[in-house]
Amino acid sequence: MKQVDLHLHSTYSDGTDTPEVLVEMAKALDLSAIALTDHDTCDGCKEAIEHGRKIGVEVIPGAELSTSWGEKEIHIVGLFLNPDDETLNKRLAEMKDGRAHRNELMCAAFREHGIPMEYEDLLETYGSATITRATFADWLMNHGFIKSRQEAFDRYIGDYGPCYVPRRKISSQEGIRYILEAGGVPVLAHPILYHLSKDNLVKLITELKEAGLIGIEGVYTTYSQADTRLISQLAKDHGLLLSGGSDYHGANKPRIHLGVGHGHLFVPASYLEGLRSWRDAHRT
Repeated sequence: MKQVDLHLHSTYSDGTDTPEVLVEMAKALDLSAIALTDHDTCDGCKEAIEHGRKIGVEVIPGAELSTSWGEKEIHIVGLFLNPDDETLNKRLAEMKDGRAHRNELMCAAFREHGIPMEYEDLLETYGSATITRATFADWLMNHGFIKSRQEAFDRYIGDYGPCYVPRRKISSQEGIRYILEAGGVPVLAHPILYHLSKDNLVKLITELKEAGLIGIEGVYTTYSQADTRLISQLAKDHGLLLSGGSDYHGANKPRIHLGVGHGHLFVPASYLEGLRSWRDAHRT
């Protein structure tokens, strides 16, 4: 049975491998397709698609949008996005601008805690990549302020950390609309990670389905078998298609491996074909 990985990050956000390297890794693992889903950007997709064509790996262009549902941060993966869609890219640029303002405030907070971090240094070091909390963790580790990336979250940038600054996010419903208007397929990313009660998880899925949600990640690196069964049943109950992926970030999440997660992840190619069929049937 053919295997895919529909949730990957590159150096264009907070991964440590370039899009070309991700494609090479997928080829070595005999994956039939991957999706590049960097945070709030499609910038690396064309690079990945071009290299995939050269070596025989299909690349699905995508992005992972950071959105809000009430007080919860919810991620919506958009698959089959058009990297040249002007409206989508304008919206992603606005989201990136909001993230930049947040990052400047976080740098100031680090300076208040005795760590001489300048936003200009982050930009120079990480180029055009989307700067996320994982980027801060990488900078701190490279400059000797911490011994592990997890320490950065534990001491400084966890949700309640002294140097964490939340940023304004679009609503989950807006994120779904952005993806649909760009011709993509919106998928709820890793719902188990939001630590919702079953009732609230059903409420989330119901509200997002009404907003146009099409898929949900039923297979994910950290899921237990019970998690997979739960999400698969909820997908069936709510008429959602299944997706899945490793959420590979390279060295920023060193225990997660492309294609196989912690070693046993398997996302069947049939998931991709189901999502593709929906996209083809609703393409304008």
